[in-house]
Amino acid sequence: MGSGTLGAARTPARASEPTSRRASGRASGRTASARTNRGPAVAAENRRAILAAARRLFAERGFEVPLSAIAREAGIGQGVLYRHFRSRLDLAIEVFDDNFLELEAAAADPAPDAFDRLWRLLLAQTVREAAFVEMAVEAQRLEVTYDGDARLAALVSLALGRAQAAGTADPALTLEDVLVSWRMAFGIVATAPNPAEAERLLAQRLPRPIPLGQPLAPVTPGG
Repeated sequence: MGSGTLGAARTPARASEPTSRRASGRASGRTASARTNRGPAVAAENRRAILAAARRLFAERGFEVPLSAIAREAGIGQGVLYRHFRSRLDLAIEVFDDNFLELEAAAADPAPDAFDRLWRLLLAQTVREAAFVEMAVEAQRLEVTYDGDARLAALVSLALGRAQAAGTADPALTLEDVLVSWRMAFGIVATAPNPAEAERLLAQRLPRPIPLGQPLAPVTPGG
C-alpha cells in the first residue's frame, strides 16, 4: 500500500516534467522570436539616426564630412552605416530629399507670390545646407543618375509660369535666368565666412532672380 502510494506520487511528478519543459520551450521560443523580430525595428531606428546625424553634420561641416564622424554622431558602427548607404553620395541624396519636399510644397502653392517665396526658400536652403548643392555637383561629376536638376527645373518652371501669368514676375525672366542666379547664390554662400554674412550678401545682391538680359555685376563676398 505504502509502495503503491509512493509510486502514485512519483508518477504525476514524472508526467509533469515534459509539460514544464514544453512550457519553458514555448516561453524560450517566444523570447527568441521577439529578439528576431527586433531586427527590422533596430534597422529602421539605425537608418533614422544615420539620416538625422548626416543632416546635422552636413550642415555644420559640409558635404566632405567623414562618414566615420556621421556614424559616431548616430551612435552606430561604420559598418552599420555602409549596410544602409553604399557611399556618401547615396546618403546625401536621401538626406536632402526633404529639401525637395519643401520646394515641392512651395511650388504647388497657387498664391500669386508663390514663385517669390519658392526663390527665397531655395536661397534659405542654400545658406542652411550648402552641402545640398555640393551633393548635386558631385553627382554630376561622377555621372551618377540623379534627377535633382530635372526636379528643381520643373518646380521653378511651374511656379515661374504661374507668377508670370499673374503679373507678379518679370515676363522676360526665364528658367535659365533663375538657375544661373541660384548658382551665383551658391558661390556667395560657399565663399562667405559665415552664414550670417552669406545671408547679408544674398539680400544685398540677389533679392530675386536677375534676368540675364541685364548686366550681372561681379559678386565677391565683402565687396
